[in-house]
Amino acid sequence: MLRPRMIPCLLVHDGGLVKTVGFSQPKYVGDPLNAVRIFNEKEVDELMVLDIDASRLGKEPDYKMIGNLANECRMPLCYGGGVKSVDQVERIIGLGVEKVAISSGAIARPELISEAAARAGSQSIAVVIDVKVFGDPGTAEVVVMNGTQRTRLDPAAVAEQMQELGAGEIVLNSVDRDGTMSGYDMELIGSVRNATSLPLTVLGGAGSMSDIGQLIKQYGIIGAAAGSLFVFKGKFRAVLINYPSRADKDALIEGARKQ
Repeated sequence: MLRPRMIPCLLVHDGGLVKTVGFSQPKYVGDPLNAVRIFNEKEVDELMVLDIDASRLGKEPDYKMIGNLANECRMPLCYGGGVKSVDQVERIIGLGVEKVAISSGAIARPELISEAAARAGSQSIAVVIDVKVFGDPGTAEVVVMNGTQRTRLDPAAVAEQMQELGAGEIVLNSVDRDGTMSGYDMELIGSVRNATSLPLTVLGGAGSMSDIGQLIKQYGIIGAAAGSLFVFKGKFRAVLINYPSRADKDALIEGARKQ
């Protein structure tokens, strides 16, 4: 039976883990391998690792790091960052990664998604759609390169296009809410959910388990990803990797479904 997933999202910058706010102000939070080992013990549903330097700097994915993470992971691993070709996708999957997340590469050359799906299988291809709101009253727009470049593209239209091209999953990220812990952008999620039947994972804004519960209540089987929620503790944002126990997670899901 399919169930909602709770997914820690780890950002890699200069070889270490960081947490950002609005894709800026990176705060060092630890070593990637150590974090994976802790999340192994906590039996997380899935782990997402995004290299926030690779595409912006025009770098290749760090295959050595990816291989080390994949060898350590005892949960499904999704990696993104710097992916622009099918050969890179196949190499990453060959290292033991279950899903490859593609962001700016998919916007720059959408046919990459159909090519990658044909070679690696749709189930291995996730498209990350980073979104910022511009103007007043506000229009949601897809952005790339860590939110620094506008595209004038509508997030829902991009999600629909990526489904048609063969993507297996959409990862929807609210840049405005990144690191704010102010709650998910439910309006944005609804617009994309209505545009695609693909599995949807959302990121940006989770500040409490009740935020995840509300997300599951409204959208059912969904991926609830979070960064700050799973690496910070308390109002002073002390670094402490955490994740709900299996019993607590099950209770949250069942409670959300009954509401």
